[in-house]
Amino acid sequence: MRYSWDLPYSAVTPKATYVNRRRFLTTAGLAAGALALPSAAWGTTKLNPAKTGWGQGEQLTPLNIISTYNNYYEFGTDKSEPSKYANTLQTSPWTVSIEGEVDKPVTLDMDKILKIAPLEERIYRHRCVERWSIVVPWIGYSLSELLKQVQPTAKAKFVAFQTFYDRKQMPHAAGLDWPYVEGLRLDESMHPMALLCVGLYGETLLNQNGAPVRIVIPWKYGFKSIKSIVKIKFVEKMPPTSWNRQASNEYGFYSNVNPEVDHPRWSQAKERRLPEVFARPTMKFNGYEKEVGALYAGMDLRKNY
Repeated sequence: MRYSWDLPYSAVTPKATYVNRRRFLTTAGLAAGALALPSAAWGTTKLNPAKTGWGQGEQLTPLNIISTYNNYYEFGTDKSEPSKYANTLQTSPWTVSIEGEVDKPVTLDMDKILKIAPLEERIYRHRCVERWSIVVPWIGYSLSELLKQVQPTAKAKFVAFQTFYDRKQMPHAAGLDWPYVEGLRLDESMHPMALLCVGLYGETLLNQNGAPVRIVIPWKYGFKSIKSIVKIKFVEKMPPTSWNRQASNEYGFYSNVNPEVDHPRWSQAKERRLPEVFARPTMKFNGYEKEVGALYAGMDLRKNY
């Protein structure tokens, strides 16, 4: 099935341009030494995603930015710290438990997760609440392919996610009540654009980008796309989320990209697409309103921010 955000693969940056990191840095006019890429136990595998070309054909954000300018508070609150400290994260072995209101609870290792559905490369815009955005060639498959394996019951209304946390591996963690937790409505989780992500730029995820498995919800602010997942639980009631728990007046459960709803401390009307200098208007639902707007029909998106 093709969707409205699909592009022919001919419109996507050629794989040869980005798989070879040294060549990519040369093409971008960047020094090879400028890119710090901590190696993970599982994160050295080349991936061969299907050439579906999901995306809007925009200029990809350079890999050196994606891998060195990160929000991952388990490895520090400064944007540069995850790329420095995330090498302590051990990503093999790794398992994800799926439980709660399901008929077939299961615990899966990465080999089994990779075999559930064919991998696809999808180019998604990614908008951060701090008013910057990036365009990333993520690799994975629709989250629904994983979730339907456990057969949710009629009581399942929401899906709760929990990230990995180990103080010994994350000595620089600060600022939040750990472990990090997130949540989605069941229909949001099952939307075909919601991505279970295992890679980017042709390879498995780097530690600082959420290795070995994360989700990507492109129509929501970036903190909804939880990294390094170890538990998924189907629940009947709306689950807690880390940033909502930390500051409920600033971060709502839904966290859809909405330029009409300001953050209490700044306007969300504009964003800066890295590495651009000048701001551009923020698009509602990050530009995916046609695809996901029906999920929120009739809702007050100022109240349900």
